[in-house]
Amino acid sequence: MTTKINMKTNKGDIIIELFPDKAPKAVENFMSLAEKGYYNNLIFHRVINNFMIQAGDPFCSDNDEKTQCGTGGQSIWGEPFKDEKNELLVDTGALAMANSGPDTNGSQFFIVTGPHQKHLDGKHIVFGKVVEGMDVADAIAKVATDDNDQPSADVKIEKIEIIK
Repeated sequence: MTTKINMKTNKGDIIIELFPDKAPKAVENFMSLAEKGYYNNLIFHRVINNFMIQAGDPFCSDNDEKTQCGTGGQSIWGEPFKDEKNELLVDTGALAMANSGPDTNGSQFFIVTGPHQKHLDGKHIVFGKVVEGMDVADAIAKVATDDNDQPSADVKIEKIEIIK
């Protein structure tokens, strides 16, 4: 069975196919958080053109002052979960868990907008791939940012819909 989500952003929709057979814990975590509305109104807090767009931190909503933005997020288990090794590459359109080192996966994720990021292969769990709306992800990657790679104007996830 194919599982897809529609990530509705204020810049347009991004349709992503998830890979529960390749990264079951990452997909379970992401889907559970999405179904609870966890990602609703969170901003893309780290955006680097020709590299990636990152979101999923609850300290980064569209109405927060964002002083801790980029530092938070929990998994559905209340603690970081272990890396899941698979052969999927951190390549254009990949959806991967953001982390601060081995086995530190929580709620943050990123979408690769640049070419294959070989230096990240095996360091981040790839658990999905953009199948429609890559132009939207690319447009987000090109917005103006500050010195911390945070967009000057909020780019937010309005909600994530499960397509299945």
